[in-house]
Amino acid sequence: MTRQLITSALPYINGIKHLGNMVGSMLPADVYSRYLRQRGHDVLFICATDEHGTPAELAAQEAGLPVAEFCAQAHDQQKAIYDGFQLSFDFFGRSSSPQNREITQEIARELHANGFIEERSIRQVYSNTDGRFLPDRYIVGTCPHCGYDKARGDQCENCTRVLDPTDLVEPRSAISGSSDLEVRETKHLFLLQSKLTLEVEEWIAANGDNWPVLASSIARKWLTEGLQDRAITRDLEWGVPVPADVWPELAAEGKVFYVWFDAPIEYIGATKEWADAAPAGEVRDWKSWWYEADDAVRYTEFMAKDNVPFHTVMFPATILGSRKPWKKVDYVKAFNWLTYYGGKFSTSQKLGIFTDVALELLPADYWRYFLMAHAPESDDSSFTWDLFASVVNKDLADTLGNFVNRVLSFSRKRFGDDVPAGHAPAEAEQRLGGQIAGLLAEYEANLDALNFRKAAQSLRALWSAGNAYLDEKAPWLQVKTDPEAAALTLRTAMNLIYLYAVVSEPFIPGAAKAMRQSFALTDTRTWVTAQEAQELDLVPAGTAFTVPPVLFAKITDEDLEVWTARFGGQPGTA
Repeated sequence: MTRQLITSALPYINGIKHLGNMVGSMLPADVYSRYLRQRGHDVLFICATDEHGTPAELAAQEAGLPVAEFCAQAHDQQKAIYDGFQLSFDFFGRSSSPQNREITQEIARELHANGFIEERSIRQVYSNTDGRFLPDRYIVGTCPHCGYDKARGDQCENCTRVLDPTDLVEPRSAISGSSDLEVRETKHLFLLQSKLTLEVEEWIAANGDNWPVLASSIARKWLTEGLQDRAITRDLEWGVPVPADVWPELAAEGKVFYVWFDAPIEYIGATKEWADAAPAGEVRDWKSWWYEADDAVRYTEFMAKDNVPFHTVMFPATILGSRKPWKKVDYVKAFNWLTYYGGKFSTSQKLGIFTDVALELLPADYWRYFLMAHAPESDDSSFTWDLFASVVNKDLADTLGNFVNRVLSFSRKRFGDDVPAGHAPAEAEQRLGGQIAGLLAEYEANLDALNFRKAAQSLRALWSAGNAYLDEKAPWLQVKTDPEAAALTLRTAMNLIYLYAVVSEPFIPGAAKAMRQSFALTDTRTWVTAQEAQELDLVPAGTAFTVPPVLFAKITDEDLEVWTARFGGQPGTA
């Protein structure tokens, strides 16, 4: 069975991420990783904090900390939040690691040896007030394409166009705010993407048709516009240093690689971090996941649409130019934006719900399910508090949570603390088993295809089938005239609960664990086969059970009033 390598776009180190960051990369990658593990695949799920570049230096400056200390603290803070969301990373690394530095420098040497890196003199913005050259993100101004007045020198956050600092209208220093800028000559390294255009085109032609339209269209748009040679070094104090054995002059000047050169390489670097962190007695072969691995590994990347060009064009160009058999991505799962009442979530402008605050309000499963059920796959999707409450209350509290509670509570009240036996399954149970097997097949097919909204719909349909069966059989009426019939109904429903516990785990791992632990079983199954779904006989009669605490509490009107007052938004807006 092919091994499965999964990466999600690296979150920037400069602050806690918002829900848009979560749904655009890390959460769907986790859902998919969990699902594949349950199906028996060998999975390696890798992520890391993206710690180099201007955002790190500016955030450290604002915090009054040395940048290395700031990044170490911020990494731990982010990791704690991702643990709270139950993201199942095999390793969550750091792009400032020695492993990433080593691999980045080696790939740069290979590119240079193959004629794809060139040293050029350029004219760059210099701040007289700050007494230094300003890297792209140290310059802010008005985007020449859309007029956004807070565009950065590398990319406009509003229209996502990639920029050069000299493109900005009315530029100013992000350090001092000074507009006393001038252009001076300095030297930088350039990746000669123009010389790699044909190879990138051939690679995308061979692979891109299998990607979602969002990812393939962005990649091809970049190719249509033409690949430009791009500077891959910056004047910063924090980053992967230019290797002195190849570029001694630039190394002496303190040049470091551009964050978007070394950040994707950190996927490889973090895998080596994972291997180096192996406990005593365990050997982890990091290189087999990345080197000469085309036939042995399927590599899936998750990211929001603004990251697509770097992962589908720039990083592949880097790997192709190295002339080494590094693994290239097989499938790029790209997402549109999750908006907040139609406006962009923004870390820099602190707009929207941030992941740390989300966990203060409600447990992770509430957010995990909602975000995936409304993932911005085919188009942007909007977060509103009313929509969030509606989904939580209808799907989680009523459809799943209420089903679990009323089945287990009623059975304990009428038949005690063991699963009752009752009659043998009859036509209704056989019909239900066929329906469940069919819905499970749909769920599997949607997850296999990485269609997360459709997968959530299939999961909800599985839960709804249990409620429909319970309402049809009405054990609260059966028990009055035929207790054995009621016992059969409840035993069948308990088998549904256990099935739900297993197959819901990718979306709602906390609730799935609580449902599974309700039954005194030593069963360690990871998935449910079609035959098992058909038979609905996972939990034998006589098995002890307990009634778990309420899985999902309803969100009240009072909650909505408090949250909209705190975070903004309009109550009653769908």
